[in-house]
Amino acid sequence: PVLEANLDLCRRYWSHDETNVFAAQSNLASCLAALGRCDRALVLMRETYSRCVAIHGVSDESAIRAGANVAVALIQLEIWDESRTLLRDQLLPAARRLLGNDDDLTLGIKQALADILLFDPERTRDDLLKAE
Repeated sequence: PVLEANLDLCRRYWSHDETNVFAAQSNLASCLAALGRCDRALVLMRETYSRCVAIHGVSDESAIRAGANVAVALIQLEIWDESRTLLRDQLLPAARRLLGNDDDLTLGIKQALADILLFDPERTRDDLLKAE
């Protein structure tokens, strides 16, 4: 309830400060995910990601980080295809261009892709061959 109230206050009084709203929304989503309410967390994470992309573009570090949060939530919910597509086709190329191959965020995205290959029961040989 406290984080939900914080988000409501940020939206009401500081709606012009997107960074503040993003932070409040991300904190609430992380808390919900930790409590096992991944469906609700995913909705907030998707909203944060889409607003971040609309404001900053896909090649912004905050947008890449927000997208990675969405992908992790999708993995937790075992929505393999959407998480794989988001990570492989959108986030990893943007992270490599902006941050480089050795950045922690880029490496985290690669780790998430590896997790999908490991845990997705419907993975194919083509999926394994496409992996780097």
